[in-house]
Amino acid sequence: MNNKAICRSSTFFFCVFILFINNVVAVELPVEAFSRLPSIKSPILSPDGSKIAYLKNVEDPDLTLLIYIDLKSGEFKTLLQTDNLTNQIRWFKWANNETVLLAAKFSRHMNTEKVDHTQLLAIDVGAEKTKQRRLINASTIYSRRHYSQHEDNLIDLLPDDPAHILIALDAENANLPSVFKLNINTAKANKVENHKLKIRQWMTDQQSFVRLGRALNYKTGAAKIFVRKGGNQNWQVLFQYNSLEDAPITALGFDNNPNILYYTQYNNDKKALYKVDLSTDTHQLVFADKDYDVDGTLIYSKKTRSVIGIRHISGNIYWDESRKSLQQRLNTARPKTTNYLVDFSEDEYVYIFYVENDYTPGIYYLANRKTGKVNRLMTQYPALKDANLTAHKLVKYTASDGTKIEGFLSLPIGNEGPTATILFPHGGPGARDSNGFDYWSSFFVNRGYAVFRPNFRGSSGYGYEFSQSQMRNWGLIMQDDLTDAANWLVTEKIADRKRICIVGASYGGYAAAMAAVKTPDLFRCAVSFAGVSDLRNIVFKSRYYTNKKFVEYQMGKDVDNLIARSPFYQAKKINIPMLLLHGANDTVVNVRQSQRFYQQLIDLSKPVEYIELADGDHYLSIQRNRHKAFTAIDEFLKQHLVSPK
Repeated sequence: MNNKAICRSSTFFFCVFILFINNVVAVELPVEAFSRLPSIKSPILSPDGSKIAYLKNVEDPDLTLLIYIDLKSGEFKTLLQTDNLTNQIRWFKWANNETVLLAAKFSRHMNTEKVDHTQLLAIDVGAEKTKQRRLINASTIYSRRHYSQHEDNLIDLLPDDPAHILIALDAENANLPSVFKLNINTAKANKVENHKLKIRQWMTDQQSFVRLGRALNYKTGAAKIFVRKGGNQNWQVLFQYNSLEDAPITALGFDNNPNILYYTQYNNDKKALYKVDLSTDTHQLVFADKDYDVDGTLIYSKKTRSVIGIRHISGNIYWDESRKSLQQRLNTARPKTTNYLVDFSEDEYVYIFYVENDYTPGIYYLANRKTGKVNRLMTQYPALKDANLTAHKLVKYTASDGTKIEGFLSLPIGNEGPTATILFPHGGPGARDSNGFDYWSSFFVNRGYAVFRPNFRGSSGYGYEFSQSQMRNWGLIMQDDLTDAANWLVTEKIADRKRICIVGASYGGYAAAMAAVKTPDLFRCAVSFAGVSDLRNIVFKSRYYTNKKFVEYQMGKDVDNLIARSPFYQAKKINIPMLLLHGANDTVVNVRQSQRFYQQLIDLSKPVEYIELADGDHYLSIQRNRHKAFTAIDEFLKQHLVSPK
C-alpha cells in the first residue's frame, strides 16, 4: 500500500491520505470524520405535530443539547445541556404539547461498584426561562420507605390526561414496584396499584388501565405473566416458565381492543408473534419468519391506538393498509436507501422518516401528508456526506462442526485479492450485526481494511438454540466460530493470512483477548475496548446483584473452568501485540477488568498498550474519548497491518 499525504481546506484544515489500492484511488478521511458523535439523535414530534425535540452533540466544548423547534414560529431553544460527565440524557418524550419528560442517568458507588441511577425530569418548552424540575422527590410519595435506583420507569403517558403520567417505582420495597399516578406539574403522586406477586414490570392497555404484570423469582428463575381479564380485578396467570431453563414468552402490548394482547413465543425454534383474545382464551399466530426471530417491538397508530405492525430485521411488517401504502410510496421515491417511518403526530398528517444504507449515513426528513411537502431535517454524520464508502455483503460460512454462520463482509474500494482484514465480533453477546450504516466498519474500510462481522453462536435473532449457545460457552464454541471465520476469510482469499487483526468491544473485547490466547498464530494483533478479561471476577461480583442466578447460568460456576476461559489467567499464552482501552467510569464492565489484565501482561513482558479514558463510559459517549480511542486504534492498526511481518 502506497500512502501519499496531501492537504485540503474545509471548515477547518486537515490532512488526508490518498490510498492507491489496485490502481483505484480512495480518499482516507480524517479520523474525526468517523469518530464524531452523531450530530443529531432521536427527533420526536409533539402530539399536535407543531414542535420537534431532538438531541444535538456539539464540540468545543463537548456537550449534548436537548433542543426543540417550533415548526410554526421557527423558535429554536436549548432545553437542557449536559457534558455527559455528571449525568447523561437516557431518554426523552413529549408528555403533552408543552412539556418534555426526560430521564437523566448518573453513576454512584454501590457495594464498591459503580452502578447507574436515573432521575425523572420535566421541562416546559414554552416557559420564558426553561428549567428542569425533578418529578420524584422526598415529598412526591407519602408512604415512601425505599429510594429507588431507577426513577424513570414510565408506564403510560396518559394521552387523555395531559397533566399526569403513570410510573412504576419501588417506593416501599426494593425491586418490587408499585404503580403511581404522577402529576407532572406538582410532582405529587397517588398509588393506583400496590406491589404484589413478585411483579417486576407492569403494563397498561390502550385505555390506560393497569392490566398486566411480569413476575420473576430472582432465586429460582420462575417467571409468570399475570393479567386482568375484562372487568375482573383479580390477577390470573396467563403464562409461566423458568427464565433460566425455558424459552421465554414476552408480552408486547395490548391492542385498542382491550381483550387483545400481543406476545412473542418460540415456534419451531424461531420466535414468532402471536395474539390472544383474553375474553375467550383464543391464541392466534400473527407473523413468523422461518429464518429469523420476530423480536422487534409493536408499531401502533397514533391516531387509533391500534397495533398496525411489528418492527422486524428484514423491514417493518404492516397489516394496516394506510401505513403499508405510505411505506411503499416512500420506498418507491427512495429506492436506493432503507427508509424508516420514525414518528407521527396524533392525527398522523405530520411525520418524520429516516433514510440510510450501508454507505450513506442516516438523514432525517420531515413530511406533511396534507401539503405533500418533504423537508430535509438533519444529517447524523455531516463530515461523511461526500465520503466514498462501500456496501456490506451478507455472506455465510460453515463452522468446523457444520453449522452455518451469517456475517457481513465489507471490502475496501478496489479490493481484488487478499488484503489486511479486521475480524470485528459484536458485543452482547446476545445481540447481532445487521446491514445499514455502521461508523466502525466504515472507518476501517476507509483505511483500506476488509471488515467481517460474524453473527457467531450466541447472537440473537437466529432462534432459541442458537442464542442459548452463549450459555457457559464463552471462550469455547463461540470462540471457535470466530476462528472458523478467520480461516474462511483466508480460504476465500479475502484476508491476507499474515495481516488479520481481531477488534471488539465489550463481549467482542473479550473475544479479541481470547483469540490472542487460543489462536495467536492466526492473528497479527488484537484490540479490546471495554472487554471482559476475568470471568471468575464477574461471577464473584454478581453476588451483589439481582441477576446473580443468570450470571452463573450464563458464565458457569466452576472456578477452574472460569479460570481456563479467562484471558487474565491465560495471559502467558499471548504473544501478539494487544491494545486495551477502557472508560474509567464504565458501569457495565468495570475498568479493573482491563487494569488488572494490562498489569498482568506487563508483568509477563507481553507486547501491550493500555489507554484509560478519563470519565469514559461503556459507550464512548464523550466526544474527546471517542476521538482518542479511534486515533489510538488507527495508529495501532497501521503499525501492525500495513505490511506483512
